[in-house]
Amino acid sequence: MEPTVLGARIASAAIGPILKKLLVSEVPGAGLTGAARPVRLSALLSFRREPPALAEKDVRRLAATLVERTCEGPGEPLFPADETEAVTDALAATLLALGELDMDDAQAVHFGPRALADRLRSAAPAPDGLSGDSLHYLETAVEESCRHLLDHFTRRPSFVPRTLVEHSRRQADLAGRLDALATAHPGTPARDAEFERRYLAHLARRHGRLTLYGVDLQNPEEEWPLDVAYLSLEAAGEPRGPHADPQDRPSLRADLAPAAHDRVLLRGQAGSGKTTLVQWLTVSACSPDAAPGTAYLRGRVPFVLPLRALARHGERLPDAERFLTAADCPLTPPPGWADRVLAAGRGLVLVDGIDEIPETERDRARDWLRGLLDAYGDGNRWLVTSRPTAVRDDWLARDGFTELTLSPMSPAEVATFVRRWHRAAGPDAAPYERRLLDSLRTTEHVAQLATNPLMCGLICALHRDRRGYLPRGRKPLYDAALSMLLTRRDRERGMGAPYGITLEEAPQIQLVQRLAYWLTLNDRFVMDRGHAESLVTEALPALDLPGHTPRQVFTHLLHRSGLLREPTADTVDFVHRTFQDYLAAKALVDHWDIGVLVRHAADDRWEDVLRMAVGHARPREAAEILRELLRAADAAADRPAHLRLVLLAATALGHATEVAQEVREEITRRTEEIIPPRDPDEARELASVGRMVLDLLPGPEGLTDREAEMVVITASHVTVDAAVPYLARFARHPSLDVRAQLVWAWQRFEPRPYAEEVVAALDPAELRYIVTDDERADELLRLGLAPRLLQIDERVGDARTAALLDRCDLTTLAIEQAPPAALRRQEGLTSLSLMLPPGLPWKLSDLPRAPLRELYVSTLPDDGLDGLGRYPDLRHLAVWQPGDYWRTLAGLTGLVSLAVEPDVLRSCPPGVVLPSVTTLHLRQVPTWTPLERIFPRLRKVVGLRSPLPGAEHLPPHVEVVER
Repeated sequence: MEPTVLGARIASAAIGPILKKLLVSEVPGAGLTGAARPVRLSALLSFRREPPALAEKDVRRLAATLVERTCEGPGEPLFPADETEAVTDALAATLLALGELDMDDAQAVHFGPRALADRLRSAAPAPDGLSGDSLHYLETAVEESCRHLLDHFTRRPSFVPRTLVEHSRRQADLAGRLDALATAHPGTPARDAEFERRYLAHLARRHGRLTLYGVDLQNPEEEWPLDVAYLSLEAAGEPRGPHADPQDRPSLRADLAPAAHDRVLLRGQAGSGKTTLVQWLTVSACSPDAAPGTAYLRGRVPFVLPLRALARHGERLPDAERFLTAADCPLTPPPGWADRVLAAGRGLVLVDGIDEIPETERDRARDWLRGLLDAYGDGNRWLVTSRPTAVRDDWLARDGFTELTLSPMSPAEVATFVRRWHRAAGPDAAPYERRLLDSLRTTEHVAQLATNPLMCGLICALHRDRRGYLPRGRKPLYDAALSMLLTRRDRERGMGAPYGITLEEAPQIQLVQRLAYWLTLNDRFVMDRGHAESLVTEALPALDLPGHTPRQVFTHLLHRSGLLREPTADTVDFVHRTFQDYLAAKALVDHWDIGVLVRHAADDRWEDVLRMAVGHARPREAAEILRELLRAADAAADRPAHLRLVLLAATALGHATEVAQEVREEITRRTEEIIPPRDPDEARELASVGRMVLDLLPGPEGLTDREAEMVVITASHVTVDAAVPYLARFARHPSLDVRAQLVWAWQRFEPRPYAEEVVAALDPAELRYIVTDDERADELLRLGLAPRLLQIDERVGDARTAALLDRCDLTTLAIEQAPPAALRRQEGLTSLSLMLPPGLPWKLSDLPRAPLRELYVSTLPDDGLDGLGRYPDLRHLAVWQPGDYWRTLAGLTGLVSLAVEPDVLRSCPPGVVLPSVTTLHLRQVPTWTPLERIFPRLRKVVGLRSPLPGAEHLPPHVEVVER
């Protein structure tokens, strides 16, 4: 929703009276006599008094009321309905943080609503797991709440006189300072202000673009607009407490970290976005219109200090007066300007890349930083960035730095990055956005690479450069990634040799693939650091790298290759499992360990290794690997193993650059024998193979209705995101069975993506929509869908059930809860099913007056079945509970189909005849009951079990149909 619209919705919600309940109304004096001190915010809060007027639960109730009021009325939802409780909790926590702020009411008014809101957000726990819309709503709601709170402060009788006194004192103090400054430095303030204006404009231009280094493109774009392409990622801190779960790490948005902590050491893998964050903070501080949450940077002067540039000639690191010169800023500041800025506590010092200077110089860099902190530590904000393993965990701990680590990108963040990247790249890139998003979901190896901004940017750039197509197979994509990480990125950024050596790409690949080979062969993902160093030492003599010690080489690989990391102080692993698999596959082919490959072919952890080995292999080698796979499939002990190996050969075939025609034809023939599957059992069996089957499923073009249904069954049992785009291709299929399977499959996938891509596109003709829970009910309501046939399961709450019934004009309804009041308005129903748990009360009179032709009930109504007479069109009835209702049934002269339990037939009184019934639905044929007497026109029995017990006792003219 547009910010202006959202602000208007919140501002019009009459939230002032709600927020007043948070405040007390005592009226202190102005403080002139010294009898009263400035009133702290905590003293104005009713929930901080003794005794409190409000408890924390009351504050949450106020927050819930505020959220409810702002979300009322027409128009699109402000945020996802399923996040209402989380948004309410976050808003309540933020309001409670008022009591933690160390300021008085006059200071709060001086800050203004936006800055006060930023202070609140910094003091409150960071909201966890909220969507972008919810975070945007929360930011706007907090700021609007602060506006009302400040308005209340200004209305207090004591505020005006005390503020006037305070302003008078400040003005007198400021006038004295300005007089002294003007005497000592005639014209300095004006010169400083004019220079800062030019300096900030220069920084905004210089850092307002992104550059992607190390990618071979046919049509290279040198830079991208930062304000469009930037994506704020999460930064995680250390676990809370000595016994905390290591996974339970507090996190916050990385660009808000300097708001919460004056001094931050930010760690991140290669390409995780450290330098981009430095650029974003710089541009945000330079902009008069701060991005949401970055108002804390207003008035701050950034000093961007890339250590690789400051230390490139080995000279002494610069003092404040030489910051600009050392960072290649062409502007000349007034003498003493940087000292005055930092002494006033207005600086934003951004030290980028501790890992990018030689290891021997890092302690010297820390001493330089400590000197700056001793001189200018108060009031300024400090951010230092590094790769995780470049400095030890407590490297800056004694200097008051909070350590945070940039988190890998989530799938949602990857999708957001792709959208922003294409918007930044201009209109020519727009046609490729949707295709790449689909590839990220359906192509596993692409998704595995896209876990940080650098790799996402590489994939976006390659995809656009190739006009919507990524390199065929994994090998060229991984080759491009390795080239960028191992050599080109550092070289094109002018990195030099931080560890005293420069290695070309080929020897680095040989060394890291040796590590990958050992890990994969030993079925491990982590190895001891000592063993890793020994493997590198053993390999060096064959690589002819004179002058490079094994320790130098290993340290360079660990810290600069971008492929390795140290999860602990004495272990090493790959930053991406997919790089380990890729390099291990290359080593296995180089060693021609084909027996190892085939022996592990049935292990799903080796699937990628085997496919990539075919990609690395030469034509004759690829054919041999594929033949061995087919032989292993023939020798497999069971059907699932056979299927897995045949499909593995089929997917691996797509990675081969060239392979013998007879091998290709044999794999194609084997695949056609099992795809598409012939029946539901085969479909489910095929799905058990896993994700790889999705790459082989055909359609919908060229498939019969039956084949289409079977491949949809297969895909719907492969519950990964990649299945959703495939299933969406069948949403407009004319077959009702296909569309019914798509609706059923909704319960197996994430509600929103599946609803948007599949459910919203379905042809609704004759289709029953199944709603299994509140999340899926919300999606139907959000998308504005109003099906005519609907099934509502018991997990759907009363509110959602009522909303769905109000929205839809139904002809068919199946429901697993007592008839709600909204059901009475469904006067077009022709089919109703009430499958209720035993003991749940309900009444037949609660049902609508509708032209019902079918009624199915699991329990008897409290008011009995006598009321069925008001449904003269009733043709089909199922009652699954015994009772004395036979004479009522005899009065239903239009009834042609009846479903009852066998015991119910035994209780039929003598003389009761249902002459109109021609079809019975039974679990068992009761041999003790003369069916032909009760149902003289009986022609068909539908068996609800297969085979139907007692079917042999039926008269010859009665047809038995088993479901």
